[in-house]
Order: sequence, then structure tokens, then C-alpha cells
Amino acid sequence: MSSAKSLLIRQARVILPNGEFIIGDVLTQGGKIVEVASEISYATPTQEIDAQGLTLLPGVIDPQVHFREPGLEYKEDLFTASCACARGGVTSFLEMPNTRPLTTSQSALDDKLQRAANKCLVNYGFFIGATGDNLTELVSAQPTPGIKIFMGSMHGQLLVDQETVLEQIFAHGSRLIAVHAEDQARINQRRQEFAGIHDPAIHSQIQDNQAALNATQLALKLSKKYQRRLHILHMSTAEEAELLREDKPSWVTAEVTPQHLLLNTSAYQTIGTLAQMNPPLRSPHDNEVLWQALRDGVIDFIATDHAPHTLEEKGQTYPNTPSGMPGVETSLPLMLTSAMAGKCTVSQVVNWMSKAVATAYGIPNKGEITPGYDADLVLVDLNTYKPVKREEVLSKCGWNSFEGWNLTGWPVTTIVGGEIVYDQGKVNTEIRGQALTFL
Repeated sequence: MSSAKSLLIRQARVILPNGEFIIGDVLTQGGKIVEVASEISYATPTQEIDAQGLTLLPGVIDPQVHFREPGLEYKEDLFTASCACARGGVTSFLEMPNTRPLTTSQSALDDKLQRAANKCLVNYGFFIGATGDNLTELVSAQPTPGIKIFMGSMHGQLLVDQETVLEQIFAHGSRLIAVHAEDQARINQRRQEFAGIHDPAIHSQIQDNQAALNATQLALKLSKKYQRRLHILHMSTAEEAELLREDKPSWVTAEVTPQHLLLNTSAYQTIGTLAQMNPPLRSPHDNEVLWQALRDGVIDFIATDHAPHTLEEKGQTYPNTPSGMPGVETSLPLMLTSAMAGKCTVSQVVNWMSKAVATAYGIPNKGEITPGYDADLVLVDLNTYKPVKREEVLSKCGWNSFEGWNLTGWPVTTIVGGEIVYDQGKVNTEIRGQALTFL
């Protein structure tokens, strides 16, 4: 073996690209997977992990997060968020443009990339945001996974809710467009109808299923008109899932969050504004239809929409409370717990949280445990259940909406580029991830 740093993971339960498992060894060198075999006896690695009893999965790629830097670092920053990623088995993320300043230009994108190079323990990519008057930047900015359009639930420059302006964006260029699909006009009207109500549960009625469906229908119409690559972020309603089941062109993808699968409007009674997000939580019926759409491939993958706020902000009275919840630390355990409960398989979880994301965004050499691929890996314990505890949260916000839930599949060791970034509850803050590339 050459002098490049190497890591040997011994006797893990390894998931193969075909979804089957073997008990075996995985050797990495120079940040790449070199060999996967039932036993690797010739190697003298720099580091070795005894993984007996643990399951080895590809690292999670979280394709929708809000990490708040620059401008809102009191909620979260790239360092604290990437520590939370490491704890959650998230080895790569795609971050959204609603920071201060907004990520709507090449210079703002470059600034984020430089910050991430200095601070991020895991791999990173950043969306460019559409404003309606930055068309040239939307076509030319590099590197980015795509264009983010807020069709609703936004104010200021990033709100792009006029069909004529949206059509201009869809008509120019070929880059992926990811939409937050809510109908702002309907939301505005319903805010007036329900004004004066301070129960946060009203949030799900103000930003109702119809508001989501209207916007998704419009985005789909424009995508079909121009055959433009479209991704629908955090799909939340049964109606949207059924729309895509009937009419989903090959160039359209969609995602769902663990919270839209596992939480519903009953959560307002127990956790109040910690359940408030955009688009809002829906009914148990929506949960079940989304689950079925995910299992059937109508919905393609999982994202967290990690969007932390301080407990002080969340403690205000609705509607003065911000929408959003953290998610990167619990997404993998939540989905693996669902798999162990029979809602899906571990192999499906791996596809939804790793491989399908890499495929959709054209991220090369990620999402599988196979020679030649990047050594972004996570060892999880599927034999032990532990509760979500507030005192263990690494996100700067210091809370989690799933507090008290008893979960399995917690990461024991997270590996980024062949380096151990998280192990047995401890983060190695010296590790730095790499900027993602997009084919």
C-alpha cells in the first residue's frame, strides 16, 4: 500500500449497491473506498475500526438545509451545523440562499464557499436564489446544485410569486430549479381571514393544502412547457403526491421531510410552536399518502429542511414565531427507526438519503459503498434504542422537535473523506469537508 492515509473497517454489516448486506471489511485510502470484501487481511491501515454488531451505510446527503451563515449566526453557523451533521451521519449538505446577504450572486456564493472551506466538518454545496432580476447570475453562477425559488412563505427579494417572472426563469438556462411551492396570494388572504388567532395550530389552516397544491401545479406547468429540470422541495400534502402520481415527467423529482412523514397537526398540542414550519404539518391522512408515494417512487428522496431558531424566538406568541425546526441530527435515526418498525426497509432508507440524492443532483462518486467512490460513511447501531435528548443536541439552537422519541440507528462513527469526524459521541473538529461538484 502507498503512504496515503488508510482506514480499515472490520466485520461490519455492510450494505452493498444492490441493497443486500454482507458481513465484511471495507478499506479506504486517500479518501476513497478501495475494497469491499468478506475479509481484508493484507492491509496495514493507518487506522482500524472494529465494527462488529454495527451496520455500515453510505453517508447521508441532506439536500435541503438552512445553516444561517452569513448574517444569522446567532441561530446557527456553518461550524455548529456541520458538527450536528457529523453527529447525525450527514456527510454532505446542500444549503439554501436565505442568508444575509442573500446568496443571489457569484460573489455571495464564493463567500459561502470560502466560509465552508474554513469551517465545515462535512462536504457542502450552496444553492443560488432567484430574485426575479438576477437571471444572468442564475444561468452563470458556479458551482451550485441549482436555483432555489421561493414561490411563497418568503418576503423581500427572494419571494418570486408572479407567473410572468417565474416563466422567465424557467425559460432561460437548463440548470435544476428547486421550488418552495406555496401560493403566496392564498396565504395572504387566509392570514387576513384568521387574523387574531394565536393558537399555532392555525398555521396549518392558513398555509393549507390548497396553497401548496396551487404552487406545485404552477411549477409543474412551467416545467412541462420548457422541459425544465424541476425539483419540488419538502412536499407536504396528499394532493401534491397524487398530482405527481398522475403526472410526473421524467425530469421532475420531489422530496419529503421526516417531519412531514412522522409528525402531524396533533404535534401542536404537545410541542406548540416547535411544530411550526413551512410548509406546515398536515393530517395523519397526508402522512400515510406521503409514505406510500415515497415507497412507490413518486417521491424520490428525503431532506430535512433543517431551519433552526432560538428557543426565545420560538417562545413568542403566534404569529410572531418563526417557522422551522432543526433536523440533521435526527433524520437518519428517525428513518431507520421507521424501517425497523416495518414502514420501509433499510435499503430504501439508504436510497432515499444517499444514492437518490446523488443521482438527482449529479453529485459524482457518492451514495454507495463501492470501490472508487468517496469514503463518506456512517456506522450505525440498529440494536440499541436511545431517546432524543435536548442536552445532547449539537445544533446551536439547542432543541429538537423529536425530543423524547426513542430511536434506533444512531450513528456511532461518521467518516468524511476517509477521516473519522464523529466517534462515540465526540466530534473531531479538525476535519474539513470538500466542496461538492455537480455534473
